[in-house]
Amino acid sequence: MILWDAPGYVVGFTTRAEGNLRAGDNAVRACAALGLDGTRLAMNRQRHSPTVHRAEPGLRDEPGDGLWSDEPGLPMLALGADCLPIAIAATDGTPALAVVHAGWRGLAEGIVAAAVSALGDDAKAAAIGPGVGPCCYEVGPEVSDLFDADLTRNRILDLWSAAERALRRAGVATVERVDLCTRCNPELFFSHRREGPRRGLQGVVGAVAG
Repeated sequence: MILWDAPGYVVGFTTRAEGNLRAGDNAVRACAALGLDGTRLAMNRQRHSPTVHRAEPGLRDEPGDGLWSDEPGLPMLALGADCLPIAIAATDGTPALAVVHAGWRGLAEGIVAAAVSALGDDAKAAAIGPGVGPCCYEVGPEVSDLFDADLTRNRILDLWSAAERALRRAGVATVERVDLCTRCNPELFFSHRREGPRRGLQGVVGAVAG
């Protein structure tokens, strides 16, 4: 697991070592590895949407692609297998955390801005987890035209930088990036582009520290 050192929060980006988080038992174990109660885990039924919900303990089937909470110890999970897992945290005022599943569609439709807005007006920091990299993410013009022109070169979209720009435009001053490509690192990550629809899922697990 790749940990994000954010004071007041517990956040980890999972790898194959934590198993396929499509399986509920693995998701619970990933929570336990962070000292969180997996029986209270909140997660969405992800739809590549810009929808962000307040997390409810144990609720796992609300359609959406982002969760936020200011409740200490409430674990949240956003999944991905090339799409980016993102954590966003308030850095002053009341501690509050959001976790986001962000592919090209969610980024283009405003999932990042929606998650930042849900956390209120306080200053924020963010971490962008592993996802398909600027080495591998070939897209057509119908996708590249949704982003700044310099983010696509030779049909390859830089999703990492697209997410960082979305965060900064939404007012997030500090953005950290893992910059590990899920497609290029089969020993570490599941990848839809490499393995197809039967692949596993990794993600970001996080909570306000208890």
